[in-house]
Amino acid sequence: MDPPHDVLVSVASPSEIAIKHALGRLNLPIARLPALIAELGCTVLPITAPHALAAGALPRHHADPFDRMLIAQARHEDLTLVTVDAAFAQYEVPRLG
Repeated sequence: MDPPHDVLVSVASPSEIAIKHALGRLNLPIARLPALIAELGCTVLPITAPHALAAGALPRHHADPFDRMLIAQARHEDLTLVTVDAAFAQYEVPRLG
C-alpha cells in the first residue's frame, strides 16, 4: 500500500478560477471553493516571495502567469504537478497527468 500523499492547492489556482468565473468562463459555485478544498483534505500553498521571484525567472516556454507560478512553486517546494498541459514538459518539474 502506498503511503498517503499531501495534496496541495496553490493559492494561484483559486485566484485563476475566480478571475475566469468573473469573466463568465466558469459557471460554478465559487463561494464554496474554500470549503471544497478543505473537504477534499487539501492544504492551500501560499505564494511566497521566493516563489514569485522563481516564477519571474523561468524561461518563457509558458506565457500564462498562473501556470508559471505553479511551476515555480513545484520546483521550489520539490512537488509533483498534476496537469495535462503539454507546455509544462518544457520545465524541469515532475508531473502527473
